[in-house]
Amino acid sequence: MAQADISMATHWYNRANYNPASIARTEYIYLFSNVQEQWVGVDGAPKVFNVQASEYFNRMHSAFGISLVGDRIGVTQAYNPMLTYAYRVSNERDWAFSLGLSAGVFTRFVDGSLFNAVTVIDPSIPYNMSNITQPDANFGLEFQSTYFVLSASTTHLFSIGKSDNLFLNTNHRYGSVIYKNTDPEMFNYHIGVQVVNRDNLTYFEGNAGIRVKRQTGLVGGPREIFDIGFTYRTSQSMTVLFGINISQNLRVGYAYDQSFVTGYNPGGTHELMIECRIPSKAASTHCICESQGYWYH
Repeated sequence: MAQADISMATHWYNRANYNPASIARTEYIYLFSNVQEQWVGVDGAPKVFNVQASEYFNRMHSAFGISLVGDRIGVTQAYNPMLTYAYRVSNERDWAFSLGLSAGVFTRFVDGSLFNAVTVIDPSIPYNMSNITQPDANFGLEFQSTYFVLSASTTHLFSIGKSDNLFLNTNHRYGSVIYKNTDPEMFNYHIGVQVVNRDNLTYFEGNAGIRVKRQTGLVGGPREIFDIGFTYRTSQSMTVLFGINISQNLRVGYAYDQSFVTGYNPGGTHELMIECRIPSKAASTHCICESQGYWYH
C-alpha cells in the first residue's frame, strides 16, 4: 500500500490533490487535468487520471473547487470525487496565508476475476467483484510571499488507524518549501523541496524549473513561451518535465519519470497535463493577475 496515494509528477504545478489550501489563487477560474501511465510494459501497471476546477472570490476571501481522481492498479479501480474549500486568512499585497479542506468519498472496486493465481482455485482469493466506499478528507495550510511558498498538508484523514486490508487510500503527510523568482524581463524559475511521509516510509523530493519568456512590446510585459524542469526523489527516481504555453492562459505539459533501482522496469512513466485559467474582468484582483497573481505557485 506504499503507493496508495496517487503519485503525479506535475504536482509541482498544481498541489491541490495534496494540499487543498493551494486553490486560494488570484480571482480567476482555474482548470487542470492530467493523465499518467506508469511502468510502461508491465501488465496491470497503474493508470491515473485527474480533473480539477476551482475559483477564488476575493470579496469572500474564499475559493471553491471540485475534483475527480481515477486510479487503476492491477485488479483494483479507485475513484475519489472531492469538493474543496479554501479560506485566505490574510490577503496582503506581498504575502498571503490560506487553509483548506477537501471532503468527498473514496471508492475502490476489486475485480477478483482478474487474479492470475498459481493455484487455479485459491481459497484466499475473492474471485467475485467487491468494493468499499468510505468518506474521505484532506487538510492543508499554505503561506505565500513574493519569493517563497511554504505548505503542509495531510491526506485521507478517514483512513488514519485503519488496516491496509480495507483497500483504502492510506494517510500521507506532505511538507514543502519553494523558492520562486519572478523576473519580469527574462525568465522565471523556482527551486523546491518536498518531504513525504506515510508511517515508516519517508522520502524527499527536489525540483527545479525555469520558464522562458519573450518580449511582446506590450505594457503587460513579456509572455512565457515554454518551461523545463527536473525532479529527483531519494527513492532513486528522476523526472523530466516540459511545458509549452499555447496562449497566455492555456498551457500543456509532458513528464517522463524513470527509476534507477537495479532491476526496475526500463519502460518508465509518461504523464500528460493541461491547465487553463479564465480571468474575470470584473475581479478586484484583475489588475495584478497578468503579472504574478499566484498563477503557478
